[in-house]
Amino acid sequence: MSISDKGALADETLSETAVESYLRAHPDFFERHLPLLEVMRVPHPCGDAVSLIERQIGLLRERNRGLERKLMDLVQVARENERLSQRLHQLALGLMEADSLDAVLATTQEQLRNEFRADAVVVRLCGDPQRGLHFTAPDDPAMRSFDKLFETRRPLCGRLSAVQFKALFPEDEGKSLHSAVAVPLLEGTRPLGVLGLGSRDGARFHPGMGTLFLDYLGEILSHAVGHRLAAG
Repeated sequence: MSISDKGALADETLSETAVESYLRAHPDFFERHLPLLEVMRVPHPCGDAVSLIERQIGLLRERNRGLERKLMDLVQVARENERLSQRLHQLALGLMEADSLDAVLATTQEQLRNEFRADAVVVRLCGDPQRGLHFTAPDDPAMRSFDKLFETRRPLCGRLSAVQFKALFPEDEGKSLHSAVAVPLLEGTRPLGVLGLGSRDGARFHPGMGTLFLDYLGEILSHAVGHRLAAG
C-alpha cells in the first residue's frame, strides 16, 4: 500500500453504521482496549453524561429488576398451584368417603365453595328429572346447549351463552354472578353432566385463564359421579 493510499484511508470518515457493525462483530473490543472506557461518554436519559461502563451497569440493574419481578410472579404462580393441588387432594379424599350420589354432590358443593372461592356451585346431571332435582333430560334444550362442551371435552370459561348460564344458575338471572365456568363431566365419551362454578367477581373466570386444574377437577368428579350412578 502506498503512502498516498494510507493517507486516503486516514482521511476517510467511518460512518456510524460501520462503527456499529464492527462493534457488534467484535463484542470484546473494549476488553482489548480498556483505556478507551475511561474517556468514552454516553448520554444518560436524565441528561447527564456517564461513562460507558456505568451505563452498562445501570442497564444490567434494570434488567435484573425485571428478572426479579418475573421470578416473583413465577413463585406466586407456583404457590397458588401448590394450594390448588392440596385442595384437589382434599376434594378427592372427600369424594372417596362419600357413600351416595347425594353425598358426592354435597361434598363437591361444600369443598368448592370453601376451598376454591366459588360463590355458586351446581351440578346438572343427564338423566330422568324424576330421579332428583340435579337431573335434566338429555334432550332438554338446556342440556343440549352443552353439546359442544361435551365434544371438546374442555372447560368453558367466561363465554357461557345466556341459555347455558340460565341452565346452570336459573335462580340468579344475572343479578349477582358476573363470571362463570362450565366443566364437562364424562364417562369415556358418554356425557354425565356439567359442573358449573359462578363468581360475583367479573374477572374470576375469563377465557384466558388456565384450565389444567379444571380438567383435573372434572376428571375427579366424573369418576365419583359415574361410580355412584352405576351403583344405583
